[in-house]
Amino acid sequence: MPNVSLESELREYADGAQRYIDTLSDMGVKFAEPGVNQMVIDKLREQLRDAGAEFKNAGASIVWGWQSKACVECTGAGGSETFSTTFKCHRDCYFCFNYNVADYEKFVREGCPWEDGLDRAAHVYDDLAVIGLTGGEPLLVLDDSIRFLERAGELFPNAHKRMYTSGDLLTKEGAERLRDAGLDEIRFSVKQDDSPERQERVLSAMRLAKLYIPSVMVEMPIIPGTFDRMCELFDAWAQIGIDGINLLEFCFPFNNWDEYESRGFEIRNPPFDVMYDYGYSGGLPVAGSEELCLELMLYGIKRKVPFGMHYCSLDNKHRSEMRQRNDRGVKLPSIFSFDEGDFFLKCAKVYGADVKPTIEALLKHSKTDFVENEEAQTLSFPVKDLVCLKDANVKPAIATFLLEDDEEGSYLREIALTPCM
Repeated sequence: MPNVSLESELREYADGAQRYIDTLSDMGVKFAEPGVNQMVIDKLREQLRDAGAEFKNAGASIVWGWQSKACVECTGAGGSETFSTTFKCHRDCYFCFNYNVADYEKFVREGCPWEDGLDRAAHVYDDLAVIGLTGGEPLLVLDDSIRFLERAGELFPNAHKRMYTSGDLLTKEGAERLRDAGLDEIRFSVKQDDSPERQERVLSAMRLAKLYIPSVMVEMPIIPGTFDRMCELFDAWAQIGIDGINLLEFCFPFNNWDEYESRGFEIRNPPFDVMYDYGYSGGLPVAGSEELCLELMLYGIKRKVPFGMHYCSLDNKHRSEMRQRNDRGVKLPSIFSFDEGDFFLKCAKVYGADVKPTIEALLKHSKTDFVENEEAQTLSFPVKDLVCLKDANVKPAIATFLLEDDEEGSYLREIALTPCM
């Protein structure tokens, strides 16, 4: 017999997700069919597991070989912060998501308040494992970027310092100054739609960086339809001797949809593992990008490329936000647990007619840690106690929560409900 109360609640969540998609569709954004190519993705993931790839953060991150300390700490416990010296950029990539950031135009004109940001971080953290410098293009304001690295080193002497750049503007003098300022890692982005000449300029910058910077990486969104060119780039990067690549899921940043539509792109449906208004400004994942990232990892494994590979999905970006939001020492009711996989807070729930037999089953196992809501006709209890319901004829679900804040402090908000299989 179906549980009417549970089915009604699940329908509410499904309807909310569909309203989100319908709203964007009405604005012209095109979504792929629900679950399209999921079987292909599942098979590619299985092949990567069989090949020995490491799956992290509930599968949102997949690693083969070397991985940057910055990527480890992005969702780690050591602390990671990223700053900008400017939003000014000599490029105009149609997929740039800086336009989503508050005060974007001001930061282009005046630069970013990185001094205040570092001082704030020094008051919040005793130490930071990783500090990032991004933009805009930090090499456009090299003097500011050098001062940033030097100040970051003074405040956080143990931090691993990385910088993102298009690579176009790197010179020998600039590389020497970055090294002397304590830069540990530089990350280049190669634009697949650049001319071969412009791509070669960036490859030359990578060769130069190898002479001065301890770690040289590539980090770039993987655009559907670029498999052949990416394979050529893999071979070039192997010859250069880069340390690793971050294969980013390609996203639509709620800007320039005409550019995406003209290229035939669609948005993955559903766009997120857990629907929520995330703070990361990357936007929505483009259908087909994940498959290509996984295919390229398999290609690299078969070719035995000498550099590490990391598939960093959009959901993985959200994992970092959820860890910072939910793992901050707030005392929670004992029925909740922190999921070390996806960094959400969770409890088990039953609804309606299943409440009474669930209480009986829990008490039979001497479990008294549960909360009954008679008005809502629900019972909440720890996820670990689901094993007590093995012989009970009930339909439990796992409720997903996060910590939000208002003027009165922190509170728990339920944002997803998943039936237990």
